[in-house]
Amino acid sequence: QVHLAESGGGRVQAGASLRLSCVVAGPTADITSVGWFRQTPGKEREFVARITWNGGHTYVDDSVKGRYTISRDNDANTIYLQMNDLRPEDTAVYYCGEKRGISSSINPTYYGYWGQGTQVTVSS
Repeated sequence: QVHLAESGGGRVQAGASLRLSCVVAGPTADITSVGWFRQTPGKEREFVARITWNGGHTYVDDSVKGRYTISRDNDANTIYLQMNDLRPEDTAVYYCGEKRGISSSINPTYYGYWGQGTQVTVSS
């Protein structure tokens, strides 16, 4: 089975940057996309960005566009989320997940395996 592991979260001040990593291990042949989502207590998991596994095509949510960038290192099977100019409202647990097939990549329901999450806290 596929295993995902996030890292890189932390506590920073507003305006700072962080880079999250998501290492994907196991059988990846059927993966079509890897996405980053975030979640705060009492709220649903929210789409942030995704990258296609084979073509490397990216899509970033409008709420973070211009500040967040998603990229990948094929050799390391690692997906990155570069987050710049962080704001207090970016505070959340960030998760990466893997998706198969052609269903919507912004809906967390269509993702299969998830990592354990990494906490990002931004203070003002």
